Amino acid sequence: MSEIICISPVDGREVARRQTAGGEEIERAFAAARTAQREWSRVPVPERAAAMLRFLEAMRAMNPDITRELALQMGRPVRYGGELISFAERVTYMAGIAEAALAPIVPEPNAGSTRYVRRDPLGLVLVVAPWNYPYLTAVNTVVPALIAGNAVVLKTASQTILTGERFQNAFDRIGLPTGLFQNLVLGHEDTARILGAGAVDHVTFTGSVGGGRAIERAAAGTFTSVALELGGKDPAYVRADAKLDHAVENLVDGAFFNSGQSCCGVERIYVDERVHDRFVEGFTALTRQYVLDDPLEESTTLGPMAATRFADVVREQTAEAVEKGARTHIDPATFKRDEDDTPWLAPQVLTGVDHGMQVMTEESFGPVVGIMKVASDAEAIRLMNDSRYGLTASVWTTDLAAAEAIGGEIETGTVYMNRCDYLDPALAWSGVKDTGRGAGLSRIGYEMLTRPKSFHLREV
Repeated sequence: MSEIICISPVDGREVARRQTAGGEEIERAFAAARTAQREWSRVPVPERAAAMLRFLEAMRAMNPDITRELALQMGRPVRYGGELISFAERVTYMAGIAEAALAPIVPEPNAGSTRYVRRDPLGLVLVVAPWNYPYLTAVNTVVPALIAGNAVVLKTASQTILTGERFQNAFDRIGLPTGLFQNLVLGHEDTARILGAGAVDHVTFTGSVGGGRAIERAAAGTFTSVALELGGKDPAYVRADAKLDHAVENLVDGAFFNSGQSCCGVERIYVDERVHDRFVEGFTALTRQYVLDDPLEESTTLGPMAATRFADVVREQTAEAVEKGARTHIDPATFKRDEDDTPWLAPQVLTGVDHGMQVMTEESFGPVVGIMKVASDAEAIRLMNDSRYGLTASVWTTDLAAAEAIGGEIETGTVYMNRCDYLDPALAWSGVKDTGRGAGLSRIGYEMLTRPKSFHLREV
């Protein structure tokens, strides 16, 4: 066993210290989960879905404390109210479609036979959640997995270690079978051993590309199914016919919300040369209005990054871009908090960028965005596809047909028109290239968390 310590990026205080689970504790937890899962799988789908709605109410009751804890653990300002709005939307939607999504598939009639395909639970699902949106990324799998009849073990990130305890508290309140959902404090080596032993039937991981490769290596040869949401370098393309004020407002938020630490945050923007200068002017003016300060204060709109090492990556990418000829548009000195060798980092807007700079090709995951001038749709598409990542991409235009045509050419999991940085639970959440594999939410999410079992019953 070892200790996991969460240090706040806000002021360096120790937020939490927890012992990792030992070998015997892990074995007991998994045995209890297997027993509980067999009982739970016999509960009708509508009852399982109703239980998740009770879980949602239990989480709602804790949200004021959750919001403050998130600010302390990873720096998101309390003014945004935590993650409960989108959390509730996802729980409610997945519960609402469950009975239809999990219903047997019945083919055309065949005289003398009864035929159908049943969706059976996989069994035991391990969810490895990240720190940037610890509730939202976890709930994407936790709730549909349970509704589908699985047991779930949750491993949260060390930076947001308290989130797993909130999940556990809420599930304990609604009276699930003992052991069906368990929050376990695990280190990386513990997780690798669990996967290598084939102790789970499915693992969902959200994190870095390196982390995803480690998950795949650990599970190799066990036939455990793996779902991965990894890095991103999400692009936006602003066409000449876009409503610029709308594009500016939404893209500033898409780039800098959560200090840029969003899986589908906008990290590079391509703008038609005819509107480029006006777009940059509006974008930088709005960016300067952020208030970088204590996230526990309601007036704060931008908090620190989750750790100094993450801020240093952004600083290094920005410095390299400037050295290669990029221009900065934001003076960090105009912000109350921007301090070297700390997680406190002001937002930055760069122009004069190109794909010879890391800030336009490597994941930044912080408050910096490069804006590049383009001459045509074809050039924008080529540049948007010039990436090893592909989670989301947005097109800003008043021409629906153009957005659909451009979206059809972009190598990405989700195409947006006139919006960004949003996850619709009715649509599959998926990525391409190094961004990952598998899909979450929507009807397809249930398919990922169940296995087909065919019945061919012939009467003689």
